Formats: sequence, C-alpha cells, structure tokens
Amino acid sequence: MNSEAWLDAVKWTDDGLVPVVAQDAGDGKVLMVAWMNREALQLTAQGGKAVYWSRSRKKLWRKGEESGHQQSVQEIRLDCDNDVIVLKVEQQGGIACHTGRRSCFYQRLQDGSWETVEPVLKDPESIYGNS
Repeated sequence: MNSEAWLDAVKWTDDGLVPVVAQDAGDGKVLMVAWMNREALQLTAQGGKAVYWSRSRKKLWRKGEESGHQQSVQEIRLDCDNDVIVLKVEQQGGIACHTGRRSCFYQRLQDGSWETVEPVLKDPESIYGNS
C-alpha cells in the first residue's frame, strides 16, 4: 500500500476540499466547522496541530496563527461515506471562535429567532487587534 493511500480514501469535493468538524476531545462539544485540502490534512496528521484551508483567503490556515488558540489534534476520524472528517482536539485557550467564544455554534433557534446562548470569553479586539 502506498504511503498516501489514506489520503486517497477521502472523497474530496470537486474543488479538492473536505468539510471538517472540530470537536473537543474532552467533552465532545462541537467547536467549529472548516475545510481542508489534501495538504492541510497531511500537515495536520504529521504535525498534530490543526491546519485548514481558508476558502476566503485561498490559502492554508494554521488554526491559532493569529489568535494563539491552536488546536492540538488527539484523533482524526473519517465518516462512513469518506467525505467528512472529525478532529478531536484540545483547544488552546478554550476559545475556538473568532468572536471570542468557546464554540462557533453559540446561537440557538428560539421562537423563530436566533438567540445568543454562549458568552464571549475574550474580546476579539484584544485577540486580533484592529485587523
């Protein structure tokens, strides 16, 4: 078996991406969803830190490169259809979201509108500055 067979097993989208769910390895909370290309997945597996593909910036995105909130990858899983990845991660600083919250999923549908149900743990301005 060639050394890249595990990468070949992934069913990439037509533009060479796969959706990735980052989940807290401790309590299972879903922290965020992002995308990876082949290189990002390979770098993540090799280095043990989450690397994603930024669709908006069209480049590799090392989680935490600006915020310091890296994700140490404990486990990489592929779903039954081979088209979605789950990363079980240890989230550095306890903040995964650019809004300064633990999770990007901080809004809940309540009576026909979206209600914010998780607090800001750190002001994004203090994390990212004026960029």
